[in-house]
Amino acid sequence: MFLNKFGILLTSFIMAISFFILPTVANAYTVKSGDSLWKIAQKNGVSVNSLQNINNRNSSIIYPGEELIIPSAISSEDKELMARLVHAEAKGEPYAGKVAVATVILNRVDHDNFPNSVKGVVYETYSNGAHYAFSPVKNGQINKAADAEAKQAVEEAVAYRGQGQGSTFFYNPDISESKWIFSRETTITIGNHVFAK
Repeated sequence: MFLNKFGILLTSFIMAISFFILPTVANAYTVKSGDSLWKIAQKNGVSVNSLQNINNRNSSIIYPGEELIIPSAISSEDKELMARLVHAEAKGEPYAGKVAVATVILNRVDHDNFPNSVKGVVYETYSNGAHYAFSPVKNGQINKAADAEAKQAVEEAVAYRGQGQGSTFFYNPDISESKWIFSRETTITIGNHVFAK
């Protein structure tokens, strides 16, 4: 009877420990010759910055045989949603402006004042649903396919996540109807868009 209870207790303990250890092992990567943080980040769909942060690194120097922890990635569905928004919001804008629009989405996900998911940020509304954070959601343009440039802009924004100027807003001053947005601190202007925080 004692051995049976001990066996159950031991099995439960091992399963509990495995629950905490296995996710770390599953997200581990062994550095190979020719690797760089950029290549590892691109391969795993994460930013270089998040890769450095989770591994407590200040430099980009890595050595073959080292073990790195790979942070959670932005899903392919989230990237597709971001690319559709970038395409709708920044059509006709320079490539850098498209990357900046994608960066705003990621900055909002990472900011305490916004939803903590890509979908939550993209579909966010205000005033009980009367106002949308992004006009393409309201007018349906979000449902149109993204082009290759918008998809590439999203990949670049993900790769450099957290390394920009912290922009959480963007607007076209020629067509913006919000007086409030003009009170925000401008971080950069690219094409027809002003980026702000």
